Amino acid sequence: MLNDQLTPEPPSRLVRSLGVFGVLFLTLSVTTPASSVFVIIPGMLQVAGTGAIWALILAGIVCIATAFIYAELSSAWPVAGGEYVAVAHTLGPLAGFVMLGVNVFNNIFFVPVAALGISAVLSTIVPGLPQVPVAIAVVIGATFIAILRIRINAWMTGIFLLFEVLALIVVAVLGFHGAARSAAEFLTAPVMPSPAGLVPTTLTQIGLATSIAIFALNGYGSAVYFGEEMHDASRSISRAILAALVLTVLLEVLPVLGGLMGAGDLAAFLSADDPFGLLVAARGGDTLAGWVAIGVVIAIVNAVIAWVLACARFFYGTARDGSWGRPLDRWLTTLHPRFGSPWIGTLLIGAIGVACCFLSIQLLLILSGTGLIVIYAGICVAAIVGRRTGRTAHAHYRMPFYPVAPVLTLVALAGVAWASWIDVEEGGRAALIMTGVQIALSAGYYWFVLRRRGNWEVQIPSA
Repeated sequence: MLNDQLTPEPPSRLVRSLGVFGVLFLTLSVTTPASSVFVIIPGMLQVAGTGAIWALILAGIVCIATAFIYAELSSAWPVAGGEYVAVAHTLGPLAGFVMLGVNVFNNIFFVPVAALGISAVLSTIVPGLPQVPVAIAVVIGATFIAILRIRINAWMTGIFLLFEVLALIVVAVLGFHGAARSAAEFLTAPVMPSPAGLVPTTLTQIGLATSIAIFALNGYGSAVYFGEEMHDASRSISRAILAALVLTVLLEVLPVLGGLMGAGDLAAFLSADDPFGLLVAARGGDTLAGWVAIGVVIAIVNAVIAWVLACARFFYGTARDGSWGRPLDRWLTTLHPRFGSPWIGTLLIGAIGVACCFLSIQLLLILSGTGLIVIYAGICVAAIVGRRTGRTAHAHYRMPFYPVAPVLTLVALAGVAWASWIDVEEGGRAALIMTGVQIALSAGYYWFVLRRRGNWEVQIPSA
């Protein structure tokens, strides 16, 4: 009886209340195409110019391959912990916990980075907004919203997503209407900005831009974090992942293509910090540009809400597997009695996000490292080993043309890693080194802490 009293009660289960569309809304909110177009892609244009179209094509091919892998592994294990669950069940607990550790850094730092960027987007409407207080207000608001029932959040993010899509449609329509140049020249003779004017884009610059484009398109795999709240997840989650990728590609490529075709002064457009905002202001006026900027801010806020939701479920899974010890494991798996959300874990993530808002975006990006390379590589190897050992044989979805997808992705990741290593000025090498530190810390924690407690096992809840 004493043993029964000392053994903690098993955590309550997440409630299955989402269909494919609910998970799709949440996943698209995480990928946040408008934020990518207005915040990330301008840097890609400055790096590769119109060669960004080639970069998006190459990144799209890699992401299609990766989405196939996510779909198969998520169909086999639609568990809130996400990628580390599949890696642990195919490659073993050490590899699984390394994946978990890298994901901790990748997940935690996204929220403050996104929130810190809001004041810059709003500067065209309300100049002089303080960056840190605005970011803190957004993180706090998103945290409390994320405590609500997941179905409410799915519809709320879906409504916010509508404003995001409308902003992107405006950019695409204004660009395509009265286009100044043909899209074919972006493929046959790409150019990039330089002090001497427009010069031909080099393959190296396209390679660097491709690594940025992969990051800009990322997020479709986050559907797995909501797998335990999805009806018939093992059969349906692959559809949400693949649909999220297709829509993300369309919502990012079309505005970029329209902007490049419609820019009056191509050199100025490629060099601008806010090229798409300038395009809207030039073609549609300042009022329309203001409304589009508001749509982008809504998209970023929406992404923060969705990512807090996903992050809370990721930590719920890690705590259920006994990764942190008491009382943290108990806190992270505590569900709200009314909303069914991991509410204490959500509040902890919000608190960490608020604290990180006092750090610079540049430092946060370096601390988050290049974890995406490790995560993609991990699921590629997991998919290959899972097929060879039969551990993914129960998956309802099987990727086509196996093993093309994992092999292609691994080759592309090697190129991205090399591009990051030679990028000394922008912090690519520092971020790569930080990822190595994350791997070492995760392996050390597993070896010297978890292993001494006993076997660390990744649990798979029954459907």
